Amino acid sequence: MMNTTTAFELPGFHVRKSLGVVRGITVRTRSLPMSIVGGLRTLFGGRVGIFSDLCEAAREESFQLMLSHAKRLGANAVVGVRYDTGPMVGAAEVLCYGTAVIAEVA
Repeated sequence: MMNTTTAFELPGFHVRKSLGVVRGITVRTRSLPMSIVGGLRTLFGGRVGIFSDLCEAAREESFQLMLSHAKRLGANAVVGVRYDTGPMVGAAEVLCYGTAVIAEVA
């Protein structure tokens, strides 16, 4: 299992080497039925779980892609993890990025 953190330090570890920026990006589109149901729900207000699920799936996929990128570089941790999203009509675009490092127990 790879350690990850939004902080720039890992408590109990010493960063021995920085391997650079790693990232994972995904774009998820909505299906036509999902768009229709979600559109109807927006008319009445409140939480639109269908769209929330789409966004969560996109976040998880981008996170896993970032971890794969870090593993290919030989990292055992990623620090400074962040998410970014971009406006796309009918889709969810999510970028997950951080700094891949080799960390050892302090």
